[in-house]
Amino acid sequence: MSLSLHTLKPAKGSKKKSRRIGRGYGSGRAKTSGRGTKGQKSRTGGKKGLKEKGLKHMVLGFPKQRGFTSNFPEVAAVRIGKVMEAFKQGEQIDIAGLKKNGLISKRAIIAKVVGGGEVDKKLNFVGIKVSASVKEAVEKAGGTFAADKKANEQKKNKANNLKSKK
Repeated sequence: MSLSLHTLKPAKGSKKKSRRIGRGYGSGRAKTSGRGTKGQKSRTGGKKGLKEKGLKHMVLGFPKQRGFTSNFPEVAAVRIGKVMEAFKQGEQIDIAGLKKNGLISKRAIIAKVVGGGEVDKKLNFVGIKVSASVKEAVEKAGGTFAADKKANEQKKNKANNLKSKK
């Protein structure tokens, strides 16, 4: 038999007859037509876009994000004893130097040198916060403190931006 338009047929099993629901008890899909009894899904137009009824229970069921994330950068604390071991006499100490020597993490933005060791070298601190006891000990040893110009400029810019937003 030759293949032509009037002899074409779909493949066996590809065309399935749809079940006729709600056509009497003998059909097996009568009365509720396979939708169950009552409820939003049993009504017409109820399958798509279910309304958020009982929203509180739904929200309570969702996983919550616990904890707190601060908007302020974390201050990395370094003991003065470690700083004395890592740096030589008269060397300049800044955040980059602390990161290079592995005293603070690479992501740290602000560093503070706290007590916990003897100050026996003259060191120059630039753009690093220090505790009162460390400041006194470093000045006694002949060390100096200087504010980081870039950090001061960034603080001024941030303050100006906050003022302009108001």
